[in-house]
Order: sequence, then C-alpha cells, then structure tokens
Amino acid sequence: MDPRPQQQTAYARVLALPGVSYDTAIERVNAALADEGFGVLTEIDVQATLREKLDADFRPYVILGACNPPLAHRALQAEPQLGIMLPCNVVVQEGDEGAVVSAVDPRAMFGMIENAELEAVMMEVDQRLSRVLEAVQKAAE
Repeated sequence: MDPRPQQQTAYARVLALPGVSYDTAIERVNAALADEGFGVLTEIDVQATLREKLDADFRPYVILGACNPPLAHRALQAEPQLGIMLPCNVVVQEGDEGAVVSAVDPRAMFGMIENAELEAVMMEVDQRLSRVLEAVQKAAE
C-alpha cells in the first residue's frame, strides 16, 4: 500500500504509512535520522510509561529525541537558552491502518525567537527533518 502524502499541522509534519508496522517504522526513522546526522538521545515508550504510572492502556507510541550535534552546537551558541527546546522530537505511533510518523516543525518551534544566526540553523534542521520523512516515505513505497 502506498504511503499518504505528508500533512502539515501548525507544529509538525505528519506521515501516515498504511500497511507499515510500528516496529518497521521505528527502524526506518532511526536509519533516516542517522543518515541526516541525527542521533537519538532519548527514546520514551509512552505506552509502557502510561501503563506503569497510570495503569492506562495506550497504543504503541514512542517519542524519539533526535539531536544533530553540530547543529545543536551552532544553535546554542546563537541562543544560549535554546536548550529548553531541544532535542527535536520525532514520534512514531501505531495508527488504524499502519504506523504514523510525526516530526516537529522547527520553524514553529524556533519561530518565536528573533535571532538571525538561529534562522540559518532552523532552516537546516527543517530541511534535514523533511528529508528524514521523505526517506521513510520512499522506503514504504
């Protein structure tokens, strides 16, 4: 089954992958992030956390805290308090028809900060995360 085109929300790009399993999507996202120079600093299993802390059922859902060290370094040099908004989060969750991948839109996340140096970093992060989703989409075709 073909993946659906990416959709844009006010804060994220969302890619539905009909017929692609949750585990396969996580593998593809991790590989695409690595290809774009991102490492995953944190991996939060939301389903397990909610089960453990609240005894609540929730669909398979993971938050990957992705970081590209050279870009993070440049951003922090330009805006020292920016660490409060890092890392860039990518979510993989199980949907009704297959996996759904979402990546934060750095333009929305950093858009409130008026800093010309940060603008260039933000645009590069945006381009790299777009390519991550494009690679995941292409792998599903």
